[in-house]
Amino acid sequence: MQEKRGKLLAKALVWLVAEILLNFLGIDNLADYSEFVFEKNVVILRG
Repeated sequence: MQEKRGKLLAKALVWLVAEILLNFLGIDNLADYSEFVFEKNVVILRG
């Protein structure tokens, strides 16, 4: 249980540092867009 908690904490810390760094560099929107593009459960509406 302790090992899972440590891995989760490490992943959250890496994510937080990456978000802060990308936001500081002004490319956070680019990262958010890539998450949207590569999301598997995207609904596409056709007209």
